[in-house]
Amino acid sequence: MDPKPGDVLHVGVEASVQFGGSRSLIFRVIKVHDWTTYDGWVWLLGYALDRAGNAVDRREIFVQRAGLKLIAPDAAPVNRRTPPAPPGRASRSGANRKAPTAVSTPRRLR
Repeated sequence: MDPKPGDVLHVGVEASVQFGGSRSLIFRVIKVHDWTTYDGWVWLLGYALDRAGNAVDRREIFVQRAGLKLIAPDAAPVNRRTPPAPPGRASRSGANRKAPTAVSTPRRLR
């Protein structure tokens, strides 16, 4: 398999003995290095994911391409976050924006 950025992979003992048993991981690729390596091996930069799909550790791993297993996009845990809209910015057209007004605050007299 030829991994590419964005792929979510299962990395187990088939990819490298260091990922055997409970040390296997789900890995989201962010970069495939073009470094010269042994035939069939590759350096990957990415994030180890928890069960909810959250990145928990940035890692660089050296693995055999043939041992990597692509997780189907439907089965891959994905945590999609949408940033909240800034206060008072409900639309970008400007139609709903209010003109700035002067703010007056009452003063206490002593």
